[in-house]
Amino acid sequence: MMATTHALAGAALAVLVGALFPESAAGTSVLPVAAAALGGLFPDFDLYAGHRRTLHFPVYFSAAAAIAAVGAVGAAAFVPGSALAVTAAALFLAAAALHSVSDALGGGLELKPWLGTSERAVYSHYHGRWIRPRRWIRYDGAPEDLLVAAALAVPAIYAFDGVVETAALAAVAVSAVYVLLRKPMVTVAQALVDALPEDVVGRLPARFVEDFR
Repeated sequence: MMATTHALAGAALAVLVGALFPESAAGTSVLPVAAAALGGLFPDFDLYAGHRRTLHFPVYFSAAAAIAAVGAVGAAAFVPGSALAVTAAALFLAAAALHSVSDALGGGLELKPWLGTSERAVYSHYHGRWIRPRRWIRYDGAPEDLLVAAALAVPAIYAFDGVVETAALAAVAVSAVYVLLRKPMVTVAQALVDALPEDVVGRLPARFVEDFR
């Protein structure tokens, strides 16, 4: 799925927690929403270094999020002054866990994921193996990916005005542009790789050229 989809999923998670617990930090501050959106993005910071393995931890992020959630409840009850920070941290971890787990619902790691040739969706360090892609969303930037992103934007748009609403709408707009450019970008990249000297191609990360050679 697109990075914007994951960020919007994190924001939607924070809005849901705020709706269920309106007196909590998640229900009274924008910070947990921002933290959750960042947590949704965070695993994809490994895009250029071991993508879906270096910063993707479907099991460990989930365990850490559960522990942090308990901590947030405890902080709200016994140390109210720390509740906002602890809640934001818990939602960051929960959104990162959601991202890591949900990557298994999409396509594989290949540069042309619509071909369905890769059986690597996300790496589980706990199990020591790659989890296969389910392809419910065929690939990042597929039309159904945009539909999911738009649906996940609704809670933040409904619950907030101002910066949060604008950011959610902007994320949907960026997603729409990416969907339009997703396959053409690969065609352009293919042409560029074909035009490069072999010694230059040999210096590029294998992940970005292996499907073009």
